[in-house]
Amino acid sequence: MLHTFHIPVLGLAYSIDTPLKVARYGISSVVSIVDDELVERMRQYHSLQNNEPYTPIIKNEPDHRARRITAYLNLLHKLVNAQFEVIRHEAFTPGSDICRYFELLPPASAVKKLYNRMLQIQDDIVRTSLQNVLRGRMRAGAIDVNIMAKVDKMNYNAAGEPDGEQNTDALAALRGFAMSDLSSAVTLSAGMNPRLYSYLESFNEFFPDEAARLHKRVILKVSDFRSALIQAKFLAKKGVWVSEFRIESGLNCGGHAFATDGLLLGPILEDFKQKRQEMQAELWAMCSTALKNKGYHLPDVPLLQRVSVQGGIGTAGENDFLLNYYRLDATGWGSPFLLVPEATNVDDDTLQSIAKASNEDYYVSDASPLGILFNNFRGSTAEVQRLERIAHNRPGSPCTKKFLVTNTEFTEQPICTASREYQHLKLKQLQAANLTNEAYQEQFDQVTAKICLCEGLCTSAYIKNDMLRPRENRAVAICPGPNLAYFSKVYSLDEMVKHIYGKLDLLEGISRPNMFINELNLYIDHLKKDIGQQLKNFTDKKEKYLVKFKDQLLQGIIYYKQLIPQISGQTEDKLKEMQHMLLGCEAKLNALI
Repeated sequence: MLHTFHIPVLGLAYSIDTPLKVARYGISSVVSIVDDELVERMRQYHSLQNNEPYTPIIKNEPDHRARRITAYLNLLHKLVNAQFEVIRHEAFTPGSDICRYFELLPPASAVKKLYNRMLQIQDDIVRTSLQNVLRGRMRAGAIDVNIMAKVDKMNYNAAGEPDGEQNTDALAALRGFAMSDLSSAVTLSAGMNPRLYSYLESFNEFFPDEAARLHKRVILKVSDFRSALIQAKFLAKKGVWVSEFRIESGLNCGGHAFATDGLLLGPILEDFKQKRQEMQAELWAMCSTALKNKGYHLPDVPLLQRVSVQGGIGTAGENDFLLNYYRLDATGWGSPFLLVPEATNVDDDTLQSIAKASNEDYYVSDASPLGILFNNFRGSTAEVQRLERIAHNRPGSPCTKKFLVTNTEFTEQPICTASREYQHLKLKQLQAANLTNEAYQEQFDQVTAKICLCEGLCTSAYIKNDMLRPRENRAVAICPGPNLAYFSKVYSLDEMVKHIYGKLDLLEGISRPNMFINELNLYIDHLKKDIGQQLKNFTDKKEKYLVKFKDQLLQGIIYYKQLIPQISGQTEDKLKEMQHMLLGCEAKLNALI
């Protein structure tokens, strides 16, 4: 990577074609391959836009899900390569895309410095020679993909029988990626799925060739060191190497939120910093043994293993500190790119809503049918529609895609807890349970909090690209991280990249706590809410969990107190402010009983 940041996956559709917008400038991004219906429609759209042949892959065809994903990824690969070759052969004239390519690079990049040197050269022969060197060093950004490991429903054939384990959603998606022309990575997120992880062994592309190259790589999105090591060991014993650990804040992120048991991002990064080399040696010993036993070529040196972080980064100062102090390879910038129309798919109405939003508009909700905390936006039309349906005594959503069907409480085959079917059956059960009004309302609110993410997280892309069909739902669900509240305008790609690299400050004059403080406050609020929910049903086991959670947060505060003097790129006043905020957090935490 020539850039030191990437754009993580953003919902289902917000980054579904981001590579077509940024990869030619060397910027890597991640595409969700959860929804093959969305993938197929985007393939049709971009085929027509680029005069490429398009043959539909119908849903009832054999292995349609994997084939749809393969076909779309191959199209992205082809189009990005074509875009990149056009740029690479352009003349170095002011305002050209090739000049924009190099101007977007980080200031410290050796390639950027060479470009700046070329601009100063007056001799035509020397200048042309340097330009040819620069062309040779250009690289397109990676087209990586994301699979939520636990979103892995069993599919059924026409006779209602299971369609086989290799045709579950996650395994079919992995197969679609593995069979594609891409040489990139699959990011596995949302926990460990042994069946999916074992399936990686089925594809030679995940093992090194004779030149010690991995044509397909594995990235693990993790929330702490322990879970990272457990998952990586499982894979290493099979000869599958983890090429990157992508550490994500438990709560200060977008999409689903996987709160740790009070472990904060700073101490987690410190764990990786202190134990990274030891972990890599242990994993390579396992992996090399497995590769040797399988008869694969064994590289002379361990394969590269990167560590990056994402979730809540807001300034160039924070970005640089993370890279330098924790010796990271890259950072991830997700939610801020929702305000960059050049990079993501956000319809105009939603774009204006999030640009004007305040801190109170972003909250952690129970909206996800997966039963996992979900970062939500109060101003979304999906949330407005949810409340309207409740008001009309029609809670729940029609369930057409069925990607998140998990509940078998009332039916033999799983259904979705956001569906109208489930919510009708569950509320009917509650009405017959003779609950007090207060208890019923509490249960009612929990049941009806769920929204349809399969449709809602795709709608914005359909609206923006004028792809929405006549009878399709126009309600948009969006799941930014709370850090987006500090970004209050619509930005160009150049502006956002310059902000990341410190050449421009998009948050100038805006009062914003350090990212570590923001996350700490989110965890304290999370603990307070958890305590409140448990008061009626308190147990010794729960008490031990909450005490451990609180102690972990207090240990995190001690760590940050010691860290503050090490933080570079901040004024003395800013560091004093951070110290004062830490003391406030500590007092707030100690006040919790």
